[in-house]
Amino acid sequence: MAKADQGTVRIKWVRSGIAFNRNQAEVVRSLGLRRLHHVVERPDNPVVRGLIAKVPHLVEVIGVTQAPAWASVPEYTVVSPAPATEAAAISTAAEPATEAPAAGVGEASTGADEAESED
Repeated sequence: MAKADQGTVRIKWVRSGIAFNRNQAEVVRSLGLRRLHHVVERPDNPVVRGLIAKVPHLVEVIGVTQAPAWASVPEYTVVSPAPATEAAAISTAAEPATEAPAAGVGEASTGADEAESED
């Protein structure tokens, strides 16, 4: 199993280790449990599963959570845009440029324009 495919397991300390072997209390502490009814989340791998199997009477597996969905998606790559082809460059150059409308079309004429036209 790849690391990205592994989920996590939630472990709860449910019974005191006072009357049990010292090694069992050390296993509970090695899981990261500090006090009774403490819950920790550890990676779901054979090492953690083996520790849980040593003290099943002291701990409880609350639930196994799956790896987040985004972990299974491969990393994205940035692709540079395709270079402009000659055909695209020619088609943009062949288009006629739009011209501005003539000064006298659709506009009211001013007195200065009329004075020049009379001369």
